[in-house]
Formats: sequence, C-alpha cells, structure tokens
Amino acid sequence: MVGNFCAGGAAINQLSRVCGAQMSVYALDLDRPTADFTQGPAMTEAEVVAALAVGWDAVDPSADLLVVGEMGIGNSTSAAAIAAALLGGAAQTWVGRGTGVDDAGLALKARVVEAGLTANPGAVGDALQALSCLGGREVAAMVGAMARARLARVAVILDGFICCAAALVLARAVDGGLDHCLAGHLSAEGAHGRLLAALGKEPLLALGLRLGEGTGAALALGIVQGAVACHSGMATFAEAGVSGA
Repeated sequence: MVGNFCAGGAAINQLSRVCGAQMSVYALDLDRPTADFTQGPAMTEAEVVAALAVGWDAVDPSADLLVVGEMGIGNSTSAAAIAAALLGGAAQTWVGRGTGVDDAGLALKARVVEAGLTANPGAVGDALQALSCLGGREVAAMVGAMARARLARVAVILDGFICCAAALVLARAVDGGLDHCLAGHLSAEGAHGRLLAALGKEPLLALGLRLGEGTGAALALGIVQGAVACHSGMATFAEAGVSGA
C-alpha cells in the first residue's frame, strides 16, 4: 500500500489531485513493528519521540490547511485502546469492525484492548503514556504533525477514528491543543461519533466511509474551501445594493 501511495494509485492520491492538495508519504520503520502492547509498552520513549518528530518535520508552516491520514495494520485496535485509556468505558464500546471483522473478531479486539490496558496501567488517564504504550508510530506521527500545525497556525481537518484518537492525545496533553482543528467527517467506525463528541467537534460530512488514508478529510476540503471563499468574497447586501425590504 505504501508503494501504491507513492505510485499515485490510492484513493487519497486521486482526491488530493481533485482538491489541488500536495500529498506526501512517510513510511515509518515498516520493517520494524511496534511491540505487543498486551505484554508491555508498544514503543520506547526514543521510538515515540522519533515518530513524533517525523510528523512535526513533515508540516509546511506556510500551508493553508493540513490533512493527516494513515495506513496501518491493526491500528483501529490501537486507537480504541487509546480512547479507552483516556476516556474510560468498557473496551467493547470503543472497538469497531475496522476492515470488516466478524463478531468473533470484534470480541477478540475487545479482549486485546483490555489486555493492553491491564499490561500498561500507566497509560490510563495519561495522554503521552497512552500514546507510547498503546499507539503505533503512525498515530504518534499524526500527533506530532497536529502539534506543529497548532504552533504554525495551520488549520487541520481531522479524518476518521484513528486520526481522532491521535487528536485526543494532543487535546489531553495540551489545553487548547485542537483549537485549530475541524472534524472532516463521521466514519462508519462505531465509536467515532463518541470520540468526536468527547473532542467537542461536529463533523462536516457523514458518508459512512471507513477507508482511512485521510480520504474523508480530503473530501471535506472542498467544503472548507467553499466556506472560506464565500466568507472572503461575497458582497454584503449593502455592498451589492440589495434592499432589505
């Protein structure tokens, strides 16, 4: 899939072209998986800092808007574990079908999340520990990119459940950490709506998407561009000579 992104063959490549957006791909140590978080922390401090730095350095401070997306294996489970650690609630209320797992797969995901929380008690209620213990490198990189965008005053459009789990880390780590973010869409992942509500974000679109890659946020780009164009370019009634009667 990373090769497909680089070759321009994925859905997000097509949407980026349509929106006039520049797309960059960052492969994060694909030959070196994170550790099993049911046995202990997924990443060392050095590993999570390195992933944060990739996201931080990826942001162009002169950009108008930023969309962060991801592609990973098992990362809806990781996102569910982060949400459970920082927002509470039973594991089964945060896990979803991801790429389409059956009921047995869904139950297994819930058990994995529970095991991860048991193996990493320091992650509960601690945003950076939750990221390090339960996250993947792609989640950490998205946190780093969103943080850099906040500092650079670049607006961010959030994508789906996994992206919003990364946003949750930043929101819990820094007061006002998401003041520059809009929710691009509500995905088909069952807990995404609950996560958006916890972030205080209303999605611009609700199309039942579950692809990831930043595709839902990319589709919302046109909505944001249209809103900015109308806000900036429309004449008032007074300027247009329109009677208020």
